[in-house]
Amino acid sequence: MDFKELAKQYEPYIIEQRRWFHRFPELTWEEYGTTDHIAAELEAMGLEVHRFEGITGCYAVLKGGKAADDSKVIVLRSDIDALPVLEKTGLPFASENEGVMHACGHDTHMSMLLGAAKILTAMKEELQGTVRFLFQPAEEVAKGAIAVIKQGILDGADAVYGHHISDMCDAGCMNIQAGPRMASSARLEIEIEGVSCHGSTPSAGVDAIVAAAAVIMNLQTIVSRNINPVHPATVTIGTIEGGQRFNIIANKVTMTGTVRAHYEEDSYLLEERIKGVIKSTAEALGAKAKVDFIPQIGAVVNRSEEFVNIGRQAVRDVLGAEHLQDREKLMISEDFVYYLDRIPGAFGFVGSLDETHRETNHNDRYDSDESVLAKGAAVTAKIAADFLASDMKKLDPPYRYAEGEIFKDR
Repeated sequence: MDFKELAKQYEPYIIEQRRWFHRFPELTWEEYGTTDHIAAELEAMGLEVHRFEGITGCYAVLKGGKAADDSKVIVLRSDIDALPVLEKTGLPFASENEGVMHACGHDTHMSMLLGAAKILTAMKEELQGTVRFLFQPAEEVAKGAIAVIKQGILDGADAVYGHHISDMCDAGCMNIQAGPRMASSARLEIEIEGVSCHGSTPSAGVDAIVAAAAVIMNLQTIVSRNINPVHPATVTIGTIEGGQRFNIIANKVTMTGTVRAHYEEDSYLLEERIKGVIKSTAEALGAKAKVDFIPQIGAVVNRSEEFVNIGRQAVRDVLGAEHLQDREKLMISEDFVYYLDRIPGAFGFVGSLDETHRETNHNDRYDSDESVLAKGAAVTAKIAADFLASDMKKLDPPYRYAEGEIFKDR
């Protein structure tokens, strides 16, 4: 099976699909036209397509010619939603939905997965198992994965693979590594309560702004003095609002922020220390503090080294060993965690960095080097075929997180 040759054959199709998706982006939970288009393309390949009940998105099933009743099943996943961004790329296929843009690159993910579907369909008779092509909605709000899992997308599945286009790797290269790859995320909501008075007599009140400033500065010591120095973590205050007038001591300040970590034990420790620092700092200055630490999503961790090795070898076989790049983990988050917390698999990255494509994801001028798309499709197809043909055992692990734990499903 020549994955490179098939990818080259289908490259015009993959690029055409990417441009269609880019031209017609749709926001989270509103991906109706996107879903219709994907379903039509999959059906044109002769695949069995299933729509999700009550939500957008779909998946298709390809049973290989050498599949038996006890053969393995792999899920290949792409996200499909766009962002509320006004596009400024000037591309001839720029968004026609004003204020909506595929600024995160999900247009490339969909086109690569359709390309992988083309490749695997062409070699159907050689496949030793079943492939599910999953087009998942609502990744941008980290809700889509749980929604499709609840509708059974992982039932009977033995592995899962997905990737993100990224400037962390050079164009034409890929990254697949074991261990933590993307961070957990929690939201902070803080309220500092003081006592207002005239600005000329500050001793008559309790300045909530001063207390908030002290809180912000003290929060900066938590990571450096509480978290293992080789474990990445961040505590960021993103908004602050308070005060009524230039000559009044403020009686209230509200702040919001984000907390990121790669290790579960660090997430627990960060919650404990953050709450303690905020409340004790405010109290020391005569103010009161209320803190809500709201877990949003866990860390993406490639736990199965066996599957990761299948992915790394696929990159070597299709692109060459020099195109497999090891990179540091990222502090951004992804709802792919919910798949990897259930079954073996891996989350990788398709490189897009070159001299003419230097904008990062979520930028209003973000664009991708289209020459990498067929390569990503070929590697995805190779990973699926190699896993199905491998000696890696079928697994049926329990859910990793128990009810009540910090990053339980929401």
